[in-house]
Amino acid sequence: MGQLTTRERDLAAAILLVLAIVGIAMAAAGRFDPLGVHGAVVLLYSLALLYLIMSSSFGPPPDPSRISRYYDDPIKAGVWFTLFWAIFGMFIGVWAAAQLAWPSLNFDTAWASFGRIRPAHTTGVIFGFGGNALIATSFHVVQRTSRARLADQLSPWFVLFGYNLFCILAVTGYFMGVTQSKEYAEAEWYADLWLVIVWVTYFILYIRTLARRREPHIYVANWYYMAFIVVVAILHIINNLTVPVSLGHAKSYTIWSGVQDSMVQWWYGHNAVAFFLTAGFLAMLYYYLPKRAERPIFSYRLSILSFWGITFFYMWAGSHHLHYTALPHWVQNLGMTFSVMLLVPSWASAGNALLTLNGAWHKVRDDATLRFIMMAAFFYGLSTFEGSFLAVRPVNSLSHYTDWTVGHVHAGALGWVALITYGSLYTLVPAIWKRERMYSAALVEVHFWLAFAGTVIYVFAMWNSGIIQGLMWRTYTGDGTLAYSFVDSLVAMYPYYIARAFGGLLFLIGAVVATYNIWMTVRGVPALAERHGDVPVAAPLPEGAATGPAE
Repeated sequence: MGQLTTRERDLAAAILLVLAIVGIAMAAAGRFDPLGVHGAVVLLYSLALLYLIMSSSFGPPPDPSRISRYYDDPIKAGVWFTLFWAIFGMFIGVWAAAQLAWPSLNFDTAWASFGRIRPAHTTGVIFGFGGNALIATSFHVVQRTSRARLADQLSPWFVLFGYNLFCILAVTGYFMGVTQSKEYAEAEWYADLWLVIVWVTYFILYIRTLARRREPHIYVANWYYMAFIVVVAILHIINNLTVPVSLGHAKSYTIWSGVQDSMVQWWYGHNAVAFFLTAGFLAMLYYYLPKRAERPIFSYRLSILSFWGITFFYMWAGSHHLHYTALPHWVQNLGMTFSVMLLVPSWASAGNALLTLNGAWHKVRDDATLRFIMMAAFFYGLSTFEGSFLAVRPVNSLSHYTDWTVGHVHAGALGWVALITYGSLYTLVPAIWKRERMYSAALVEVHFWLAFAGTVIYVFAMWNSGIIQGLMWRTYTGDGTLAYSFVDSLVAMYPYYIARAFGGLLFLIGAVVATYNIWMTVRGVPALAERHGDVPVAAPLPEGAATGPAE
């Protein structure tokens, strides 16, 4: 935060003091209730940041020429947050997977039970790891493709630290047993309100930066980032409309009920996949793939058509999670139909990415970073095909409530989201720290094979497990009774659960290797001289110049 002026530091200190007072009020109201614990967390978090702000005031004043350079300091902090949440979330995930094979690993304590660590894993990976990666890369991409510095000095830090405060409140709440019993959306009501404030700030910052652009066109990656920011805000607000028991209690009740609650939940859940785990990471793909391959995107028009197809079709697909329920049959059919139609724009993006590599496949062979991005595009195509396939009602009757769904989710989460994130980070880190290269190309190679092997082992184990489960649950004897009990199917899953834990462990080791490699890159690799592309241009470029991502 060394680039803040005295006025900006004073404003930051005022915000943190208000937050500290809120933390004291929460702690006093909740005492030993989860609300009180979170009040203490908010207080300590704000005081720690206040200390950083005040200690930086004794340093030299910011260089007036800072406005002429890109603002990369928040991006650097976002990278470290991303790496931290990756290791934390994946460690909890391996622990949860191991518990399914060896239940005694819950240590007979409530906070370590599967029901509590499982949402901590999903939030840590999706929102901690994925969310910080999206914020950091969006700050990088919007500046380079707009040739404009971020529109504000303080709000990027507010977005970054405010978002991570939300993640901390959510995860610690799960360990204390406080949830809303909703998939992907289980944080406490006060954490949800805080996220709305942070997210609106993020939206305004992004819009203001685009408005200052010196490029005549808005590059396609920014379309995807904007869809991610806008739609996630809508989803979060509508799905988390709750009424707290009292202002002094963490418990709340949703305003939705019955089948309406189910429909809103899966409208949220599937569109969270669409706009958080798809649109935002497609933005990474459309910027970092051309940059790393040093080739323009195969078809810019196709990327825009794919954007509008994904944006429109995904909105209607959530009800395919509710086949064979009390949801009206026509709504189930609507979700199934749009899910099948989604294959067209989804494969358009995957194909666009792979065709971009025409003439550059020798680089894929030699460059593990580019291989991360290429394999992510492959898994994106695989996962979207599988998603459309599983949405068809007869297939869904076999797959739903089985481990096949778990395998499908992790083909997307590990194979698509995590691989494109690491490919983007390996491209981003040397650029923003101005290093000649990554510390070790061999470690990037090791990480790729650990991640790829872990993903394949995990996904194939869950595919096998899920299909066996579905078949056992629908097998009847000659007199019409079930041939297998649920316990029989659980015993059959045991070797696959061990394989899943092993695959997840390989992926976790890869995340540790990546963190070490990035840390050593920042510390030990020689710096590059300042390049022309590191400074925003002073005047608009000629019409038609934005044919690919800028430096």
